[in-house]
Amino acid sequence: MAKVSLKRVRLAFPSVFTPSAFGDGNPAYGGKLIIDPKSPNTEIIRNAIRESAKEMWGEKADQTVKKINDDKKSAWLEGPYRNKDGDVYDGFEGMFTLSTRSEKLRPTALNRNKQPVTEADGVIYAGCYVDASVDIYAFDSPKWGRRINAVLRGVRFVEAGDAFGGSSSASADDFDDLPEEDFV
Repeated sequence: MAKVSLKRVRLAFPSVFTPSAFGDGNPAYGGKLIIDPKSPNTEIIRNAIRESAKEMWGEKADQTVKKINDDKKSAWLEGPYRNKDGDVYDGFEGMFTLSTRSEKLRPTALNRNKQPVTEADGVIYAGCYVDASVDIYAFDSPKWGRRINAVLRGVRFVEAGDAFGGSSSASADDFDDLPEEDFV
């Protein structure tokens, strides 16, 4: 298993505070990390996959990873994330994707000052930029076969981004001050 730190990646489909189910899967924590192909994060992820694969499959690591990629059984996608109709999701155009998932481990969520935040704080949301701590590992089981998996260990808010889904929570500044006579 390789623990990696990714810098300034965009968070999509987050299940950081509450596990969510996708398709027929069990509810899990995680999310999709949108990776700029030109960023150092790309090589960090590739190296972690190589390291984990060599630990698991030795000399057959490269050919096994190629087969896993061909079979679309890797958390790492060197291309944009698409919906069931084949259309690229907003924000994924020209990007790579790392899908993270864990049924047990709830990721740590921090603000810029490394203070814990909750979902109600609205700091971590779909579309924001985060630094992410991720475990990447090779997996081999009779039931699920050979895979490359990733677990989101934690995120730290880095920068605001346009919220996916076209909306975000209102802030206090979105409301005018009320005149004193309105307070009863």
